[in-house]
Amino acid sequence: MTTSVRPATHADAAHRLDLLRQMLFIRRFEEKCVELYSGGEIRGFVHLYIGEEAVAVGVNSALTPEDNIVSTYREHGHALVRGVPLDSVMAEMYGKITGCSHGRGGSMHLFDTSRRFYGGNAIVGGGLPLAVGIALADKMRGESRVTACFFGDGAVAEGEFHECMNLAALWELPVLFCCENNGYAMGTAIARAQAQTDLAVRASGYGMPAWPVDGMDVLAVERAAGLAAEAVRSGGGPHFLELRTYRFRAHSMYDPELYRNKDEVELWKERDPIAALTDQLRAAGELTESDLASVEDELATAITESVAAARSAPAEDVTTLEKFVYTPRQP
Repeated sequence: MTTSVRPATHADAAHRLDLLRQMLFIRRFEEKCVELYSGGEIRGFVHLYIGEEAVAVGVNSALTPEDNIVSTYREHGHALVRGVPLDSVMAEMYGKITGCSHGRGGSMHLFDTSRRFYGGNAIVGGGLPLAVGIALADKMRGESRVTACFFGDGAVAEGEFHECMNLAALWELPVLFCCENNGYAMGTAIARAQAQTDLAVRASGYGMPAWPVDGMDVLAVERAAGLAAEAVRSGGGPHFLELRTYRFRAHSMYDPELYRNKDEVELWKERDPIAALTDQLRAAGELTESDLASVEDELATAITESVAAARSAPAEDVTTLEKFVYTPRQP
């Protein structure tokens, strides 16, 4: 028996080119953030997503604008591909009032309810109970939404991870758990912290479908996320994706990175998701040097303009500093 294969269409090629553009968007934005941080223009904590772009782009491609996203403190990529405006994200990095969190959150607390993007959370695993709560509310209201919850492998060691896995499975909540397993949490290799390093197996113990995915392949991530999101949306309860990826930079800009050797990092860089898709598109005749140059020029211009806008944006007026600050009423 022979199986016919549908030939690639122009729409398919355009979609793959867009996936490449989105990954480049994240990479170029963060490279600019490194430059600005090193120059003292951006302050506070900055956690870079460089190397992990295929995860954010692939998962987001499988979601709809009505779905929810709950992120981590390494969330620049999630916010940008979700559609949080570049100028708004850059201004937040600068702590300006035109930022998506009005300059009060900075790098770790990007937030945009209009796009159903519920943060940025500085607490390891802190987004898990939020995602479960949002999904529970949607289920009670009869909403057909998926809540995609991103978290790192380090969160698996937190008690709230197990509590949230259990409740999501018990209540059959529409959550897509997206574990970005970069192998190191903050600075400890997963084999030194977890007796069971197959995190999909850990999740399956709660009675939910779970499987590992090559997180360095954006097309593989998109396919897996598409299958999982559709199952969740159709009433199949929570699903878990272990997205095996790698961050090319240190945990944060403050991290001396003494816990892994350079040879290992260079080995993983050979699997750079951007280079891999670029090579694939070139080989298929779907990408020319002119196409790539055009995308790079577009991104460079947009990022340069966002920096200029952030620099000129106003800081919050000192008279409003107590606004949004919770203070218990005094007796």
